[in-house]
Amino acid sequence: MNRYCFQLQVHRDHLDEYRARHAAVWPEMLDALAATGWRNYSLFLRDDGLLIGYFESESTLDDVLRGMAETEVNARWQADMAPFFVALDGSPDEGFTVLEQVFNLEDQLRQAGR
Repeated sequence: MNRYCFQLQVHRDHLDEYRARHAAVWPEMLDALAATGWRNYSLFLRDDGLLIGYFESESTLDDVLRGMAETEVNARWQADMAPFFVALDGSPDEGFTVLEQVFNLEDQLRQAGR
């Protein structure tokens, strides 16, 4: 299973609306994410607007992003969410910063035979 983590910055004056939109994501968007291989997907938002996303997939990052890009609902969602982000170059799913995983407890325990 591949693990992916990314970072974006939400405008501070949009935090409440951002939270509200993610409390009730469109059902067709949820279906598209599941159908394109996103698993255990979570978003974490700090009060200053720092947004960290995490998900797992059997597929590569390029493949899951390409799969979503091929859905009509993703184009609508990305256009709807773009104004929430600071210094975004492109749509949110094109403009996030991918973070490198440097530690995973289960991986190291398994490698150590524990």
